[in-house]
Amino acid sequence: MHLTIENILLVGSLLLLISVFAGKTSYKFGVPTLLLFLGIGMLAGSDGIGGIRFNDPKLAQFIGIVSLNFILFSGGLDTSWKAVKPVLWEGIALSTVGVLLTAISLGTFVWFITDFTIYESMLLGSIVSSTDAAAVFSILRSKNLALKKNLRPTLELESGSNDPMAYVLTLAFLTLVINQDQHVLSIIPMFFQQMILGGIAGIGFGFLSKFIINKIKLDFEGLYPVLAIALMFLTFAATDFIGGNGFLAIYICAVYLGNQDLIHKKTILKMFDGLAWLMQIVLFLTLGLLVFPSQIVPYIGIGLLISIFLIVVARPVGILISLMFFKMKLRRRAYISWVGLRGAVPIVFATYPLLAGIEKADMIFNIVFFISVTSILIQGTTLSVVAKWLRVALPEESKKITRIDQLLLDLPKSALQEFEILADYFSIDKRIVDLNFPESAFIVMIKRGKQFIRPGGSTVIKEGDILMVLADKEEDYTQVSECLKNSLL
Repeated sequence: MHLTIENILLVGSLLLLISVFAGKTSYKFGVPTLLLFLGIGMLAGSDGIGGIRFNDPKLAQFIGIVSLNFILFSGGLDTSWKAVKPVLWEGIALSTVGVLLTAISLGTFVWFITDFTIYESMLLGSIVSSTDAAAVFSILRSKNLALKKNLRPTLELESGSNDPMAYVLTLAFLTLVINQDQHVLSIIPMFFQQMILGGIAGIGFGFLSKFIINKIKLDFEGLYPVLAIALMFLTFAATDFIGGNGFLAIYICAVYLGNQDLIHKKTILKMFDGLAWLMQIVLFLTLGLLVFPSQIVPYIGIGLLISIFLIVVARPVGILISLMFFKMKLRRRAYISWVGLRGAVPIVFATYPLLAGIEKADMIFNIVFFISVTSILIQGTTLSVVAKWLRVALPEESKKITRIDQLLLDLPKSALQEFEILADYFSIDKRIVDLNFPESAFIVMIKRGKQFIRPGGSTVIKEGDILMVLADKEEDYTQVSECLKNSLL
């Protein structure tokens, strides 16, 4: 079947519908949802029963980049700075040194067992060197794993921040494959340029995005998520334009925004949560359509060998060395190593050699695809079992609910108190978003005369208002009172 304007919506909607319904029951059989989406795409493709002819790496790469924007941005918004701050340096070490060591060790192994040149081997190692944010976010949250000692924030921080490193290494070694006369040291300036400019741009656009979201007055609440999407793409595109790493920039920008007081933040979070799932489905379906299963068969042997080496040797070596200066029990390091899921990101990165037209591009793509599938199948299905085996899992009753969960799920607080805004209060004529309100307390309703107002971040507090506030404990109400009265807070 050829995709045309007339049938693309029909085919696309049917594939989405099948994916959603199939994903609902997939975990009953222990199959990760993302692998199921990939399988549906393969079945619908030219080698499958659907017979859809799709062989456009450029379009697949575009869809992949757009999808990764949403996935990384959503993951950043959902990252609690309070949770990741204690493990910040561990996360940075994993996402930089860990990725580099994984790429080098795997590339060296590929060089020994294949006829690849050293640069082609390092290119393959770089493509699969990072953990996949979509796979980690999706599987950890779907399985609702509760882990000890800040393990979960460490894993999510690593997966959300290590794609930029793998992206830079992929572009660097692809450049060396194309230009054989260049020295390996020539890629170092590009690396520092990408990472430094990406980091600076992420912080700068984070401040700018918060200012725009909170200061602009839009007539409809539904426009604020649209504004956030525009700012997300602006951050990525502008950073890429100046030579920085756009993936790093949007993740840093999103982490900053997710930990700030924003107007209609709840609406923005809910929208991005849904769009992240949509983009994961679209991304895996697209990559499933792009691959030709018949072309993978000749590489099953070599692909399995490389995949096992990556899981058993390359990833653990990268983890152990990058974390050697941190105090951490061996079983925690072992579990971090096991959650080295490869998913859609390596497959997206594998389209770069295809578009560059290098000699072994097809072979690299098929091997990378096989590595991603086996990683999700082997590691993704055993996360809970390995967590219990290594004794890093918490009991079911010990699972904590985060501030983001409360925003998304509308969970009730422990008590309700009312606060009347008196004439000398600092909060008069101030917007809620500007009050630096405690994270653990929410204004659920405002009584103004005979009216009841549903508050939002842009709601202005008036003298005589009665605020109905939900909070966790009595200490929170003391902080709320001081916040409303005193400008110092």
